[in-house]
Amino acid sequence: MWGFKKIISLFCIVCIPLLTHAHIKKKDSIQNYDSISIIFIGDIMGHDSQISAAFNKAKNIYEYDKVFEKISPTIKSADFAIANLEVTLAGPPYVGYPQFSSPDALAIACKKSGIDILVTANNHSCDKGKKGLIRTIDVLDSLNIPHTGTFKDLDERDQKNLLIFKKNNIKIGMLNYTYGTNGIPVPKPTFVNQIEKSLIVEDINQSKKDSLDKLIVFIHWGSEYKSHPSSEQVNLANFLFENGVDIIIGSHPHVLQRMEFINDSIHQKVIAYSLGNFVSAQRTRKRDGGAILKITVKKDDNNNCIISDCGYYLTWVNQSIVDNKKSFEILLCNDKNEELNEKSKNKINVFISDSRELLNKENKNINEIK
Repeated sequence: MWGFKKIISLFCIVCIPLLTHAHIKKKDSIQNYDSISIIFIGDIMGHDSQISAAFNKAKNIYEYDKVFEKISPTIKSADFAIANLEVTLAGPPYVGYPQFSSPDALAIACKKSGIDILVTANNHSCDKGKKGLIRTIDVLDSLNIPHTGTFKDLDERDQKNLLIFKKNNIKIGMLNYTYGTNGIPVPKPTFVNQIEKSLIVEDINQSKKDSLDKLIVFIHWGSEYKSHPSSEQVNLANFLFENGVDIIIGSHPHVLQRMEFINDSIHQKVIAYSLGNFVSAQRTRKRDGGAILKITVKKDDNNNCIISDCGYYLTWVNQSIVDNKKSFEILLCNDKNEELNEKSKNKINVFISDSRELLNKENKNINEIK
């Protein structure tokens, strides 16, 4: 009898902890996720005053690093950061509105700040004709900045239209389109992706061959300076979602429009109708800032891929006078901003108030990250 008790006791001491440990390991395995975080950024502009501010007379070069310096840690907090480059890099003479050509230093500073990918299909893609469109592509290629939206010819479009990036066993694809090019004909043989439903459906169907986990469309659309999406934007968004797009990022209005995260069991969908201006010289109310949208995508051991987190940061462009000339810097909005003078404090507070009033009221399941 004593021998039997010793056997039972030994079983309890040795085997039960092993069984418990095995159970914990199994539970941990079920909850083990691969993940990828993505930041989306609005319009990168290059007005005349921005170009002048970037010129370092002593060195005879253009420098944009300080523009992005304070926002860079936020950008670098994600695995990938994607922005809309709404200028050409056509070479000198450097000019702003209405037909933009910015120094190459702008793209260099974008990369240094943590921006990984640029989209180039917008109403300013053809501002400097064929030369400007092709040179913009060449500069981005020389800097190893992946891009999509504009192409040197149809062969390049066939190869590079769907931009794919991946990490941790998660594969994301992105397409980019614009409503137009300000009436400037697209010079042959170059190609600018424009909003044509038959073309978009063809591209989406083609993308399905690449076994993507999520598909993004970054789209240049809507009416400038309108805080609410038009019926055309809403209808086009529904069309894109119905055809299998998971995430839609809008640009062009130069002001913020609402964001939505539709989290249902059939098809998770995220849309930011407009992220506003990331950097520009526009100082009119609501045009002097924008938002950064951050999304986290996770995949479990069963290969289920979900959008797990979705939030945004408000950003604002501070324009000040440094060494007797204008200076621009992008700031993360918060309730302190103690370094600003009273005029700038008042302007950033108006932007924060306007933005929160709009987005707190109209956003769906997307909150500000503070």
